[in-house]
Amino acid sequence: MSKPSEGVIKFQLDFTPAPALPAAELAELNAWRKIMFQLDLIGQQPDRYAGYGFGNISRRLRGERFVISGTQTGGLPNLLAEHYAVVLACMPHLNRLTAQGPIKPSAESLTHGAVYALDETANWVMHAHSPHIWRHAAALNLPTTHPEVPYGSVEMAAEVERLFAETPVKETRIFSMGGHEDGIVTFGPSALAAGQVMLTALARAYQLGMISLQGAGAEG
Repeated sequence: MSKPSEGVIKFQLDFTPAPALPAAELAELNAWRKIMFQLDLIGQQPDRYAGYGFGNISRRLRGERFVISGTQTGGLPNLLAEHYAVVLACMPHLNRLTAQGPIKPSAESLTHGAVYALDETANWVMHAHSPHIWRHAAALNLPTTHPEVPYGSVEMAAEVERLFAETPVKETRIFSMGGHEDGIVTFGPSALAAGQVMLTALARAYQLGMISLQGAGAEG
């Protein structure tokens, strides 16, 4: 379950203030981030996760460098260029990350970095908080990290590596974070690919929920 530390950076961060990337370079990223915000997959609410912002999105730049929404920007309806950071190097097993920009990167940057390192075809990573998908993860046959592993940690990065080694996650392009309440990650070679996986899982989860409600109604 979520703890009061939700959304807090846990890794060692070497951060250098730097100018924002050009807005035009962030346009597609911002568009998909807006979609996720409108679907309540990214956001901030006082009654969820101790009031901390949730969810983030990233895009590979070159090699293992990537641009990601900044820490605790979940509650902002619209992001500007100043709300994105560039991760220059990600070393999950050392619990260390190097980044630059006008804002520090998301607390989930280690997980994003692990995906990019493990799948050379992944150019986008979307981290949503969806109670609907998360609660139906087993029924949806989603690869799932161990429930005792916290978000943004060395252990979580290791769990992602385990999923790539032991499950078909590279083909399904989605996994549930068992120890990170409502945490769902999708990825793909394009924003459309990663987004479609997320939205398809959400639709299937809603379908399962409706079936359960109808069954309960029939029994009543």
